[in-house]
Amino acid sequence: MEPSGSIMKATSPPSGDHTLKSAGGGCPWELTDKARLCRFLCYGSEGDIYTAREECRLCMESAGALLAMLQEGRGCEVVEEIKRFAQDGRAVRLNPCLFALALCSQHSELKTRQAAFKALKEVCRVPAHLFSFIQYKKELKEGMKCGIWGRALRKAVSDWYNEQDAMSLALAVTKCKQREGWSHQDLLRLSHTKPASESIALISKYVTKGWKEVQVAYADKENSEEVVKVLSYLEVVEKVKHSCDETEVINLIEEHRLEREQLLTDHLKSKEVWKALFKEMPLGSMLRTLGKMTADKVVEPGSSDMAAVCDRIQSEAALKKANIHPFNIFLASENYQKGQSYHGKIKWIPHTCILKALDSAFYKSFINVEPVGKRFTVAVDVSASLTSVIPGTTVSTVVAAAAVAMIIARTEADTQVLVYSEGALFPLPISADMTLSDLTIELVKIPSGSTDCTLPITWATENGKAVDVFVVLTNNPLWTFTASPVETLNKHRQKTGALSKLVMCGLTSIGHAIADTEDRGLLSICGLDLGAVHVIRNLAQDLI
Repeated sequence: MEPSGSIMKATSPPSGDHTLKSAGGGCPWELTDKARLCRFLCYGSEGDIYTAREECRLCMESAGALLAMLQEGRGCEVVEEIKRFAQDGRAVRLNPCLFALALCSQHSELKTRQAAFKALKEVCRVPAHLFSFIQYKKELKEGMKCGIWGRALRKAVSDWYNEQDAMSLALAVTKCKQREGWSHQDLLRLSHTKPASESIALISKYVTKGWKEVQVAYADKENSEEVVKVLSYLEVVEKVKHSCDETEVINLIEEHRLEREQLLTDHLKSKEVWKALFKEMPLGSMLRTLGKMTADKVVEPGSSDMAAVCDRIQSEAALKKANIHPFNIFLASENYQKGQSYHGKIKWIPHTCILKALDSAFYKSFINVEPVGKRFTVAVDVSASLTSVIPGTTVSTVVAAAAVAMIIARTEADTQVLVYSEGALFPLPISADMTLSDLTIELVKIPSGSTDCTLPITWATENGKAVDVFVVLTNNPLWTFTASPVETLNKHRQKTGALSKLVMCGLTSIGHAIADTEDRGLLSICGLDLGAVHVIRNLAQDLI
């Protein structure tokens, strides 16, 4: 499986009263409308189950808490929460935030609508987000006589274009031209955008009228320095679109930092073109294309290109700049090592030097995970069930469990790793020099047996160890419990005084919850991906 396309920024718990724990009085585990809203904004469901690699269907019926808060006159509060989840990297998937913003922008209360439109540029940072927002507005208006293009939306969309830096906008409109059935031409026409500057007017004309009309309009004009700069860039984009000369295309890529989306499909059949793209390609994109590049022999052992790729993968500066999460590196490494894509359409022979670079990058990328500062207990079920592959991936469940345990243990100072099976439980220290392979070997050494996922909580309670977050990693959620997970967790809370939470990760699960409970501190994860790691972090920080 390829790593997740979205690389989220790890942030510290926000100051002020933005966490759910500080949202007011009452039971700290009460599942309030705000708590349900935060779950929805994080992963697209108000329920207590996060399913990896699955986009939830977003509709009015799935946003009950959001609608309830709007009815209570809390629309501005909802918009502020949308902004926080979209901007602070809390949202595992951004579409729920876009849907929620579209819903707020059509609410009957004027203040809510105004707040939603004002937040548009902060939430929709790239054209793809803007197109999705517009499409959600259209879908929400289905069956209604009125259209969506009222004065407020026209102004908000116009401001989105006018408030962009000219060169950034030129890149955006040539890189992502259309999505969700909408194009920049549609949006500029329907919003009646009046360009706020000469350079924005130039880009608007290019999008709506085409390059030939731009050439005619600006040929004999005395243009400002910024307009000349934008004109030159658009000329390069047009030139590469019509070029069949490989050398010319490569020179244009290298000189003007053109990206893959600005090239023709035929250009991408050239190894040399890919080599040129690799030099400035974002690190996250590079990780996703390593297999294809190896299959197409774009990078080969002993070449300077291979050396450059390996150096960049394991460069601490590059990893920090791209904010690559260690689990993202782990997924890329596992996928590359398998020698084929998930569906088997592309096959390659993995290069040892790339595997070594990915291994090095995994440990170096721990610097990108900012500690939450909570007391964690990570319990790995080593029963016979932990011998499968995570659905939708080529990743072994035991290796994935080892990766999660190591990431938490290496980034959180107060972490206890446990392994358990057949009624027995053992602490497993993770030393600073232990590798992922070492940890995996230690896990498979433990005798397997039946599963009782309440054992780690019982162990912590009996040993007087207060735990803020229990993370239990197992295969299947259909366990035999000696006691209810909810009751076991409540006993631990009562005895230790800790505000303990429980995350049950069913690595091969397809949608089963821990229990039918209204306890905000319990969460089920089905499968495993980068998003699941961020969901655990959000729960630990009282953000969901």
